[in-house]
Amino acid sequence: MSLISPPVLQIKSLSLTPFLHGAAATTTHLGRNPSSSSSVQPSAAVLPVIRAMRTMQGKVVCNTNDKTVGVEVLRLAPHPKYKRRVRKKKTFQAHDPLNQFQVGDFVQLEKGRPVSKNKTFWAVPAPGRSRPKDGAEVPQELGIPLESES
Repeated sequence: MSLISPPVLQIKSLSLTPFLHGAAATTTHLGRNPSSSSSVQPSAAVLPVIRAMRTMQGKVVCNTNDKTVGVEVLRLAPHPKYKRRVRKKKTFQAHDPLNQFQVGDFVQLEKGRPVSKNKTFWAVPAPGRSRPKDGAEVPQELGIPLESES
């Protein structure tokens, strides 16, 4: 005759907690029937998905391959010793199904399923930039008459 309660009775009151990054929060009591009406329904609160490096912008540096362009992406990163921002370049291979991009074009890279061993990005036309193209002049008229005009 032992005075200590059996371990099964101690575990019945124990509740399990979900993982931080796992599915919805549910509370399950051991020893109960999961189909019973007193079980707790999963909550709708789910942690947001981190979508890092899904899109990048860069300049086309190579378009000699069929349906493939080489895009150079420029980013600024702090220097490990001097803490000054330094330009870092990396070239990515991107899928261009219509062969529409030429060298020097500004494109946006969107991550997708792998097309080949080195291609996981798709080249898409980048949104327009605010600066004018070479040769096109922007009128800089202020609407104020100058002294030389009077």
